[in-house]
Amino acid sequence: MSTPASGAPILLEMRSITKEFPGVKALADVNLVVREGEIHAICGENGAGKSTLMKVLSGVYPYGSYNGQIFFQGSELRFSDIRGSEKAGIVIIHQELALVPHMSITENLFLGNEPRKNGSYDWTGANRRAHELLTQVGLRDDPDTLIKDIGVGKQQLVEIAKAFAKDVKLLILDEPTAALNENDSKHLLDLLREFKSRGITSIMISHKLNEIEDVADSITILRDGKTVETLEVGAEGVNEDRIVRGMVGRDLESRFPDHTPNIGEVFFEVRDWTVRHPISADRLVCKHSNFNVRRGEIVGFAGLMGAGRTELAMSLFGRSYGVYQSGQIFKDGQEIKLHSVAEAIAHGLAYVSEDRKSIGLNLLDDIKTSTVAAKLSKITRHGVIDEVAEHKVAEEYRKALRVKAPTVDEGVNKLSGGNQQKVVLAKWMFTDPDLLILDEPTRGIDVGAKYEIYGIIQRLADQGKGVIVISSELPELLGLCDRIYTVFEGNITGDVPRAEANPELLMKQMTSTKKMPTR
Repeated sequence: MSTPASGAPILLEMRSITKEFPGVKALADVNLVVREGEIHAICGENGAGKSTLMKVLSGVYPYGSYNGQIFFQGSELRFSDIRGSEKAGIVIIHQELALVPHMSITENLFLGNEPRKNGSYDWTGANRRAHELLTQVGLRDDPDTLIKDIGVGKQQLVEIAKAFAKDVKLLILDEPTAALNENDSKHLLDLLREFKSRGITSIMISHKLNEIEDVADSITILRDGKTVETLEVGAEGVNEDRIVRGMVGRDLESRFPDHTPNIGEVFFEVRDWTVRHPISADRLVCKHSNFNVRRGEIVGFAGLMGAGRTELAMSLFGRSYGVYQSGQIFKDGQEIKLHSVAEAIAHGLAYVSEDRKSIGLNLLDDIKTSTVAAKLSKITRHGVIDEVAEHKVAEEYRKALRVKAPTVDEGVNKLSGGNQQKVVLAKWMFTDPDLLILDEPTRGIDVGAKYEIYGIIQRLADQGKGVIVISSELPELLGLCDRIYTVFEGNITGDVPRAEANPELLMKQMTSTKKMPTR
């Protein structure tokens, strides 16, 4: 990797940026220097102020709502909205992509910036320009394709193509690979290197330290709303452990808390579970699946994107996905019928979805409402919610899970990703489940918050509960789970004890067409 010379011209300088919200100082005298032609990473724990700083830069938070100065290409700029920053050549791509699913790629590329000819929309010109932009980002799909018909990785490329339509000079990407599989992530990082070769500067916010170490030239670390330091990636001693130390303010000797499992008898068992796709009736998403969970056991599910892990979990959780065809569920030796989510909760199951913003939380609610949402009957008296009990329960979970918020009346939309995930966990812990299914529980979460969530998972297992962890990160499964099932094309292909598990074996079974019996 070629690092820009330290004498390269400064493209962007943010000086003494301070941003406050009611009761919270999100940024305190933050400074950032980005040089022309570099890939500059910004790291920090959830809530450190990374996204807030980028929203200040891109005009989402306009001049006057913060203190400090922004200099771009040598001139001080004061943006009143996002259009102002885009006009200057600064384009931000947020973690939640801003695309309209039922519109075409072309329509999304030029939404609000439609090319016109003789007063009318120039469809011919728009499609021609769309082809050019898609070629620049390596996307070969027909521009008339609807956004809903392409995967998340391709949608990310459409967002980048939108940036090129606006003559981008500085491209800001907030968690660009958080929802991408390994191949799509690699393609995106290669694309950033290609942009760099064209002289385009990028700022990348990411919790994936291996990717940052691989692609970035410089790293600025934020902690608690303040600038900690800026590191040159090629410098001696700059590695993942060094970055972690800057982020959390201490060494993390291990990415996982020490844990000695106390595993009991099998209490949850699935036999011959078969489910059809909700639309394509001839397609099976779960194929005669068999597995079990013991009390006190953390069981992992590994598989490539589209393998059917989430489909299996959701179909078990009250048949909330797909069309049930056959199979049985046993709990404590007795068969249970789960025809709805309410029945699943009543039988002691809980499911933390992989998409906390769309499914896991109602972003219009506050912390206390979210915490008790899955089992209101526990705090209801004569059909009326006991608000004192609601507040007490929410406050207990806020303290126990160390949710960073001034009060439980805070809106969940104001929380960082890691704190939102803790609220989702609190919601399902409040139901007092026997089996907790966690789907990508640490996606988009920093290493410090991951460590805390791993500890929560281990404590739940120590209480005699069973925990299922679905994760796309093999190191996470290997470091956390007592046993790992592998899934390929709807089949469970392996059942691997922790002592035998390694990345090579898991990957082999994650790509195997041979169905293996459970132990």
